[in-house]
Amino acid sequence: MTLLAIVFLPILAAWLPLVSDRLGRTACTVLTLIAPVVVVWLALSHLPMVLNGELTTVSYNWMPSLGLNLAFRVDALSLMFALLIAGIGILVIWYARFYLSKGDNLGKLYSMLLMFMTAMLGIVLSNNILLLVVFWELTSLTSFLLIGYWQNDSEARKGARMALAVTGGGGLALMAGMILIGQVVGSFNLSEVLAAHSLITQHALYPVILVLVLLGVFTKSAQFPFHFWLPHAMAAPTPVSAYLHSATMVKAGIFLLARLFPALGGTDLWIILVTLTGLTTMTYGAAMAMFKHDLKGLLAYSTVSHLGLITMLFGISTDLAVLAAVFHIMNHAAFKASLFMVAGAVDHGTGTRNLRILKGMHKFMPLTALLSVLGAAAMAGVPFFNGFLSKEMMLTASIGVDVFGGFAWLIPLVATIAATFSVFYSVRFAHNTFFGGKAKKTPIFPPHAPSKLMMAPVILLISICVAVGLFAQPLVGNYVNLAATAVLGFEQSPYTIHIWHGVNTPLLMSALALAGGVLVYQFRAKLFTWYNNQPDFNELHIFEGLTQWFAGHANAFTNGLENGSLQRYIALIVMLFGFMLVLALAPLEHLTGDITMTKPDLIASVSSFILVFAALTTVFVHHNRFGALIIVSVVGLMVAILFARFSAPDLALTQLSVEAVTVVLLMLALYFLPKARLNESNAPRVIRDIIIATVAAVGVGILVFAILTRPMTTIAGYYLENAKLLGGGYNVVNVILVDFRGFDTFGEITVLAIAGLGIANMLRNLYLPLPLTDNEGRAWSTEPHPTLVSVMARILLPLALMVSVYIFLRGHNAPGGGFIAGLITSVALILQYVASGVGFVHERMNFNYPRWLAAGILVAGVTGMGSWVFGYPFLTSTFQYITLPIIGTFEVSSALPFDVGVYLTVVATTLLILAYVGKLTTTERVDG
Repeated sequence: MTLLAIVFLPILAAWLPLVSDRLGRTACTVLTLIAPVVVVWLALSHLPMVLNGELTTVSYNWMPSLGLNLAFRVDALSLMFALLIAGIGILVIWYARFYLSKGDNLGKLYSMLLMFMTAMLGIVLSNNILLLVVFWELTSLTSFLLIGYWQNDSEARKGARMALAVTGGGGLALMAGMILIGQVVGSFNLSEVLAAHSLITQHALYPVILVLVLLGVFTKSAQFPFHFWLPHAMAAPTPVSAYLHSATMVKAGIFLLARLFPALGGTDLWIILVTLTGLTTMTYGAAMAMFKHDLKGLLAYSTVSHLGLITMLFGISTDLAVLAAVFHIMNHAAFKASLFMVAGAVDHGTGTRNLRILKGMHKFMPLTALLSVLGAAAMAGVPFFNGFLSKEMMLTASIGVDVFGGFAWLIPLVATIAATFSVFYSVRFAHNTFFGGKAKKTPIFPPHAPSKLMMAPVILLISICVAVGLFAQPLVGNYVNLAATAVLGFEQSPYTIHIWHGVNTPLLMSALALAGGVLVYQFRAKLFTWYNNQPDFNELHIFEGLTQWFAGHANAFTNGLENGSLQRYIALIVMLFGFMLVLALAPLEHLTGDITMTKPDLIASVSSFILVFAALTTVFVHHNRFGALIIVSVVGLMVAILFARFSAPDLALTQLSVEAVTVVLLMLALYFLPKARLNESNAPRVIRDIIIATVAAVGVGILVFAILTRPMTTIAGYYLENAKLLGGGYNVVNVILVDFRGFDTFGEITVLAIAGLGIANMLRNLYLPLPLTDNEGRAWSTEPHPTLVSVMARILLPLALMVSVYIFLRGHNAPGGGFIAGLITSVALILQYVASGVGFVHERMNFNYPRWLAAGILVAGVTGMGSWVFGYPFLTSTFQYITLPIIGTFEVSSALPFDVGVYLTVVATTLLILAYVGKLTTTERVDG
């Protein structure tokens, strides 16, 4: 339960900021911080076990038949990431309190941050690779919301869309890779996958699996050539940027690279692909960061470079390289989060982040200047800072990568060049902003220093950078070794982190990078002149151009296919069905099977004849829309009779209820339709339609005949035998809906709710002119709600509700249930709308339908999750018999509250649609 709380507590608390925002910004911040603080406390409770080398796992059944379970694990690697995610999340939330203006919705940002935190915690703690993919996609969705927080800003919307497209595409590749891993290993359990290195790497599909997984990793962690989305995500508020770039989002890809290292890593293919990609990204990102004039842009490309550094280390695959990668993950999180907050403080105090304007800010922001210098020193790898230690380890690990043979010397050379570039942009970040001459006039002048409370997170993070730089081994040395062991999958020789390892090649490389970076910085003016003369290249414009190109061609194709003709759509569907029918029937040597046909049934035959006759009559009288609607309802009635005749009373009741609701809604819609024309189709089209309909009818008849004359093995026998035994009900249909296939039902009511909300939103601001006359030119009645009809509807309401309750309660053992009862209630309330009008009903039943709809989904979902408490899969129901005096013995089933959720969803959705359709004829407001 502790692991469940760590993962889901933030998202469960995501509503708190939204409701507490009105209490004030400080109260909202304090309430928001409760969840991540508790998460850190719960995570630290696992620290003693992790330090002892213990692995803690927990698993709850979700969809075991698919191999998808709520399985979580804690080892040194996952705990490190969990503490980074929650710990830096706390600092970001605190910082945002002072960064955002009063006009910004602080509660909205906090809520999205908490949802994003859950997604990240889910990734790092998952012990099921399919569950990991679920959380992986959730990070893409929530980061889309965070990047596009300022939705009125075009750049924010474009940056969010680009991030979602790139990381979402990579997520699809990752999902394919994970499914293949599961097929090869025979399990989606992460512990089993990590132990199957030989099985996976020796399989013929290993190259495909590796490429698919790396596509997911590289897109999420912004590796070249997928790096371009990350700098454009800078349109997000600075607290979001600090969070995404330091401990989350981009680190998700790095985490997965580390997590799957025991299963996929160490092969020549891994070393070549991962090392070269990381080295290229490291160098390119550092080079681009040198020329960025926006503080956040510079930091964004520096993030790309440092992510490339970590990726390269995991690619090299030696014990030291992996340990250096783990160590740099921690170091980068500390100095990068602090530097983004410094950039935000500068922007907050000056009104700009443009390095061509910023100069001499140390006079106005002395504390911020000091913190900036210290953070930039850590980023550049200056001795006595944490970045220096992991950089030295990186340079050491880069020497002598045997897989590259005679070209192995290129790796340390390029790594040194990239380190030189990193010194350049680090010096520029601090020197150009806070020193470099006399201060220029900024949009906010004189600039104001940020408050001490705003800079408190920066002070803490910079203190960590300095402390780790001076005392790395006693502070984090043992833990870094444990985390590296979790990555490697075996215990390596302990590595002691020292500042001084003597005069050696890595030290000379580091000194060369430091001196070279400072030296090149002296010639920055010439460099900028050269860079400005290069052709302009903007990835966002290219991405948007490609997006518009694809969208344009997709629209052209769609418009060519969909011309607004329902006849054409139906014709295409029927013809496709006919083609598939031919393919299905072609292999049959004989249409007639071994089973003889049963004798015709009188009731079924008469009902079928009436059904066909009503359908044909509808075709001939369709110009009279009201008459056609009445006749077509006969078709529905005959279908209900056929259901009842063939022992399906539940389906018959459902059909009747649906028919009533549909007819009423269609009658309301008929009121707004334009007058019908006598000849919608010419003779050739009519002949074409008759041919298509005849061919389809004959084809369906042949298909049905072929099926009914052949033996079939169905699952019906299992349901009939186990409905009472396992589900506690005699009504097999209802037991299937709320127990055996409860997850399907939950999905269906969710889709129903989404459809209802979509229809309501389409109708919300729709204006349709009210017709003054009917099709024959007669004026509509001035009394739309006759007294007799209104009074009778009110008399029928309590009777119908009583029947609805009766149908609901008997549903588990007799025809009925939540869906049918919901439709009966809907029909009863629809009568009130029709008989007395929207205004009359809303005066007496002023319900917020969307809230009732949400309540239905929530009740059904919470009921399903209740089974997890007892270790059973989602929506597993149980039942018990209770004996009471006088009443006697009766059954109580856990499926009952689930059925309540179904009932609420059906009623709320139906009435929501009806209310908005009725609203078109009135000036009354519809709540919701």
